[in-house]
Amino acid sequence: MRRDPESLLTPGTSAEPRATGERDPYLTHLGERIRSLRAARGMSRKDLARGADVSERYLANLETGTGNASVLLLRQVASALDVPLPVVLAEVDGHIDGAGQSGHRAAEFSQLVQWLAQLPAGDLARVRDAARHALAPAESRDARHRRIALIGLRGAGKSTLGRALAAAEGMPFVELNAVIEREAGASLSEIHSLYGQAAYRRYESRALDRVLREHDTMVLAAPGSLVSEPATFNLLLARCFTVWVRTSPEEHMARVVAQGDMRPMEGNREAMADLRRILQARTPLYSRADVSLDTSGQDASTSLKALQAMLVPASH
Repeated sequence: MRRDPESLLTPGTSAEPRATGERDPYLTHLGERIRSLRAARGMSRKDLARGADVSERYLANLETGTGNASVLLLRQVASALDVPLPVVLAEVDGHIDGAGQSGHRAAEFSQLVQWLAQLPAGDLARVRDAARHALAPAESRDARHRRIALIGLRGAGKSTLGRALAAAEGMPFVELNAVIEREAGASLSEIHSLYGQAAYRRYESRALDRVLREHDTMVLAAPGSLVSEPATFNLLLARCFTVWVRTSPEEHMARVVAQGDMRPMEGNREAMADLRRILQARTPLYSRADVSLDTSGQDASTSLKALQAMLVPASH
């Protein structure tokens, strides 16, 4: 007997609201996942609410595990279908193939997700790398090492270190944020406020593609959130020798403020907690860089020497 969605929320069903103060573990996990994805992109809750056309209150409920129970209904449907939830949620367009069959792409995607769900972590990493190379084949080792890309959070020292390295090695220095602004004809803040996150990502992708076409040799300082956009980050990894420039959360914050940028502190009493959350969310992505350079407690000269030492084996 079929039941409408509302009937699935009546007392006695698995989707029944729990006692006051008790959260469903699945909704809690979903909220943590959404919050982590938002942190990786460096988006405020207000930004995400505006981009998704939902209220901040709704988003806050979703992130704290008290969101719309209809998500549980989707989980129940996925369970009944015996497929992972991403198969139900994924937006994969079907199409008519040469044999006249529709939905081929969606079916292939569904099968792949189910296989991936069964793989151990080590095999998942190998499949990820294979997919990355298929989407953006890596250039030769020599070609990649002629382009040095610095990634990491603001305040790690990417711009200072990048300019110093470029000057020392006689290479052009490129600040991708500046290229993005030229591409859009607007400042970064204007892009975000007027056009939104999706538009910024498009300009970021175009800017990276442009500098890769225009520079066979360069030192590139990439925006901290670039790593959260898979296609753009994949292109960077395939075409550049990447260096994760890192430091402690305290030094990240202190350096940004020392540069005269008080925005992280304005109206945000939890600025340090937010920064730690962003760093935690992006660490698995930053870790995909070729090498990592910790600048904690180091002056620019010392960090430059350490970076040059890392690059020596790469140039021979």
